[in-house]
Amino acid sequence: MSRLRRALIVPVVLGSLLGLAACSGQSDDAATPAGGLTLEQITEAGVLRVGTEGTYRPFSFHEDGSGDLTGYDVEVITAVAEKLGVTAEFDETQWDALFAALDAGRIDVIANQVSINDEREAKYTLSTPYSVSPGVLVVADGTDDISGFDDIEGKTLAQSLTSNWYTLAESYGATVEGVEGWAQAAELLSQGRVDATINDKLTVLDDQKNSGDRGLRIVAESDEPSRSALAFPGGSEELVAAVDDALAELRADGVLAELGEKYFGEDVSE
Repeated sequence: MSRLRRALIVPVVLGSLLGLAACSGQSDDAATPAGGLTLEQITEAGVLRVGTEGTYRPFSFHEDGSGDLTGYDVEVITAVAEKLGVTAEFDETQWDALFAALDAGRIDVIANQVSINDEREAKYTLSTPYSVSPGVLVVADGTDDISGFDDIEGKTLAQSLTSNWYTLAESYGATVEGVEGWAQAAELLSQGRVDATINDKLTVLDDQKNSGDRGLRIVAESDEPSRSALAFPGGSEELVAAVDDALAELRADGVLAELGEKYFGEDVSE
């Protein structure tokens, strides 16, 4: 409505029309499912805002603690962004805050080993998996009463409260002490303050290689592997279709295999 027309309308009618306009605006917002993103929005912005931890070796970390951000997930999403014709810009925060940032629209995607599960598939639009790895049960050296998942009933495990491993620990009857991520879980386990922890096998093997002897060992692997995807706001199917095409090209070109060899010594994308 033009300013001239608004000026000619009596206050009562103006109020009614403004009320209708407000209702109309709410309907327009609701027409975008769960705040979904489109490929056009991303390409027009020229950037893909990526949420990641920056402290989660070998997926997202700073070399030597203070160097450039790097890691398997960081390189994968950077390559995907290039395929989309945009630049990846990274926003680092703790794991438990990443989904809140995505929900609030502060980031466009999470690239941080987001395991696919029913709850996340219902709320977010997830890409095809770009890494596959089993979960492992880790205990301190000298532990003789935990040799498998059936033994953790009644035990205390250190887990991030929003991870698939938390759900797995609870399913076996464990008591969970919440932590921010693997580093804190490993520290508590080394100190004898918890009985065990479950995490991605690739994370644990990398830690054993790069962090020295923590006095920890793997005693069991999960039957089902964890499949990790890029997480976008719900309703972003058109954008994620383009992301899936990019991942397929990176897989066909051997880029994902090369990144797997670089960080893990093998292709972890299948």
